[in-house]
Amino acid sequence: MKLINVLKLDDYKDKLLKSREEILKLFNKIILAVSLMGLIINSTWAANARFDFSVTPIAKNVYSIVSPSLGLPTPENKGWNSNSHFVVTENGVLLFDTGSSESIGNEIKMTIKSVTDKPVRWVINSHSHADHWLGNAAFTDTNAEIITSKKALTTMKEHGPGAVAFYSRVTKGTIGSTQLVYPTVLLTQKRKRNFGGLEVEFIFSNDGHSPGDILMWLPKQKIIFGGDVLSSDWMPIITGHGNVVTLIDTLYTTAKLNPAIVLTGHGRATTVKSLIRDAELLSSVWAQVKSGYETDKKPNDTLSDVIDKIGQKYRPLYKDFDVEIERHIKLMYKLQ
Repeated sequence: MKLINVLKLDDYKDKLLKSREEILKLFNKIILAVSLMGLIINSTWAANARFDFSVTPIAKNVYSIVSPSLGLPTPENKGWNSNSHFVVTENGVLLFDTGSSESIGNEIKMTIKSVTDKPVRWVINSHSHADHWLGNAAFTDTNAEIITSKKALTTMKEHGPGAVAFYSRVTKGTIGSTQLVYPTVLLTQKRKRNFGGLEVEFIFSNDGHSPGDILMWLPKQKIIFGGDVLSSDWMPIITGHGNVVTLIDTLYTTAKLNPAIVLTGHGRATTVKSLIRDAELLSSVWAQVKSGYETDKKPNDTLSDVIDKIGQKYRPLYKDFDVEIERHIKLMYKLQ
């Protein structure tokens, strides 16, 4: 009797072990399936991720849509690397810059709708760099009036097709398809205009950052919209087809307006202190480069002199000082 019970117990143990093995195998299969599902979900999310196109209130009826991405367009940021700003007026929305693709423009339009049902009736393209105007196509359905300067328009038409191809290539197609829609209304120097009850003045940088840059000034609110002419956390953006001297003049001229709020093409909103800081930095570096160029000093030697002279003061004021100061000096040598 005891022997029979022992045999039955052994059989029971064998069955229990087999069941345990089967359960472990099943569990491992479930874990593998869940892991694969997670990979698929993550891959799908990466392909369809929507960045946070959220609204930042600036002042009454004035808002910003700030890109979290800085620098060049990439597959990860899908080309969205610049800011847009808008004002809600009595008769519609005035938008300053539309982003770097039609899909980004559509995201901007949807974000504006989270604030107001009024349509975008006017679009200002601050300048001709692709990340600030390729989103124009998203606003054709509202018959928006698209506005820029003559020089900016000429540059857009010259480089627009190549810009779309470049953005598509470097973002590996995540930018989507983009139709080129050019501005149809051209501004002249010191132009003033009323948009739905909003008084606006336009300021030209005289090609400080790029040909035909436009800044937008709201005199009553004391808010300046600067595109890439104005900066906040990052070094001033100088380019090979800009003019450093007129950029410095524009910064000083804009600072004299004593704006309460400065809205930039990249980075957070800032104050007039940033304009003065940038003007003084550029003035100092330009003078040292000019002197070095005229005495046949090599750019690297001038770089060392500049860092010794102003590095301690300006390094804490910019997130990219050490990288950009070298680029600034080399570019300024070429612009002499």
